[in-house]
Amino acid sequence: MIEGRTVTICRGTGCESHRSDQLHAMMEAEVARLGLPVVVKRTGCHGLCELGPIVTVEPEGILYLRVQPKDIEDIAKSLMDGDPVKRLLYRHPVTKKQIPHYRDVDFYSKQTRLVLRHNGHIDPESIDDYFSVGGYKAFERALWEMSPEQVIAEVKDSGLRGRGGAGFLTGLKWEFTYKAPGDIKYVIANGDEGDPGAFMDRSIMEGNPHSVLEGMLIGAYAIGAQEGYIYVRNEYPLAVKRLRIAIQQAREHGLLGQNILNSGFDFDVRIVRGAGAFVCGESSALMASVEGRVGEPRPKHVHATHKGLWDQPTALNNVETLANVPIIIEQGSDWYASFGTARSKGTKVFSLVGKIKNTGLIEVPMGASLREIIYDIGGGLLKDRAFKAVQTGGPSGGCIPATLLDLPVDFERLTEAGSMMGSGGMIVMDERTCMVDFARYFVDFLKDESCGKCTACREGIKQMLGILTRITKGQGQEGDIELLEELGSVVQQTSLCGLGKSAPNPVLSTIRYFRDEYEAHIYDHKCPAGVCRELITFYIDPELCKGCTLCAQRCPQEAISGERKEVHVIDQALCIRCGVCREVCPSEAVIVQ
Repeated sequence: MIEGRTVTICRGTGCESHRSDQLHAMMEAEVARLGLPVVVKRTGCHGLCELGPIVTVEPEGILYLRVQPKDIEDIAKSLMDGDPVKRLLYRHPVTKKQIPHYRDVDFYSKQTRLVLRHNGHIDPESIDDYFSVGGYKAFERALWEMSPEQVIAEVKDSGLRGRGGAGFLTGLKWEFTYKAPGDIKYVIANGDEGDPGAFMDRSIMEGNPHSVLEGMLIGAYAIGAQEGYIYVRNEYPLAVKRLRIAIQQAREHGLLGQNILNSGFDFDVRIVRGAGAFVCGESSALMASVEGRVGEPRPKHVHATHKGLWDQPTALNNVETLANVPIIIEQGSDWYASFGTARSKGTKVFSLVGKIKNTGLIEVPMGASLREIIYDIGGGLLKDRAFKAVQTGGPSGGCIPATLLDLPVDFERLTEAGSMMGSGGMIVMDERTCMVDFARYFVDFLKDESCGKCTACREGIKQMLGILTRITKGQGQEGDIELLEELGSVVQQTSLCGLGKSAPNPVLSTIRYFRDEYEAHIYDHKCPAGVCRELITFYIDPELCKGCTLCAQRCPQEAISGERKEVHVIDQALCIRCGVCREVCPSEAVIVQ
């Protein structure tokens, strides 16, 4: 038995929802019962969320997936005899070969983890664990060895751009704030992550909250701020909990508060919980919410770097942006700038979701291609179906088709393709995704999330949704596509804030790349993907049906009849075209017309 072993239990939100807290308690009890010299440690998200709960054994790096309470005893025994529990190991999706060590799993080995380098290894509720990996050394270096101007110059030279979506140069923002007149200045960390399917910021705050605090400390020192706020949506209770613990621990160690490390530098942080308004991801709306007002955007005649929170100079950065800062100060701007492309430096964290085998949290260098992300890291599409498109940038992003699968992912190339980086959400779609319905779904989301302050956004999005809904119901008219394009252009050009200006992206990008699907809905009254209920009919191919009865068992209307090992039939009078039968059929005998 190897001495100095550590068993880590993923305690991120995904694994916690599968009772990894129970696994943690059971593993501690079993190790104590056997008298093993083993440390059992909680960690943040490992990234391979689809296969959680995740348990690892260090220093070997053994990876166990979908661990259940019944598996704990066998894992504990394996610590004594050295033989991994084979049934819990990762299995390659193509070769089916078992891979014991996470460093050999493509999902991990093909990433470049900078921001996430400690996620899955350190206890997010232990400042000592953060110290053990060099935590707060970068802040101490900035505080004792660098002037504020030198810190700003280092961040500028690194090329770090905002990871919240806008992509503005972080060092330049800090320089503007530093030079702005006034004795009172603020730092804000934006953790208000509202994109459906996105969990990058949440995982950083849950898995390594001290990295965010350290980035805020360095930023506050650079611009001359004494107060900071972390804005976190209330739907992230675990992130809020761990941030609170981290703040308290930092205070106890003299890293927050008055006269930090006897340097004369004062800085403290408070958490503000948002109510979940998507529009509060916009900077001026977020600041209004921090101030206790309604979260609505305002015209930016004066930038927040000069007149932000309570009309004082304010540096607002996304939490991922701030988590990059200690790395830059520690390793140097030249080292950091060696990652990425000419104009998009460093790495980017993405949440990879949708019709993908390896759903999870990933980090890749700027400039990595969509093909590398989707196939090398993501493992390809579920059931090996054909890739159709990927949406980047959340609800306000665009859809990129299969013809651009080799597109490098950086700020400029995504914008050229009609999409955007956004905060880092990626939703993968296969051939069974209707692009018209997909655009309708996100426009519906944005309609609800619009604050309603400006007419273009409030009414324009509503009208676009009405047209899209008609098209998906087979009621589309000639000229609808052109009208959507015209409306989208008006909303983009005349909306007050980023929500309205980017809201038409899902529509305009799907028209740009999938116009034929819109035309099929309007002129042929067909949904090529077999999704829009008013335009499709399901039937079972008697040549392919194996009589497994799964479709009949799952049908919510009991519209399918047939005996085991006999051909089944769908009663069209009862069928509501929900598509459940098509999803569960193992022989793909359910056909859509």
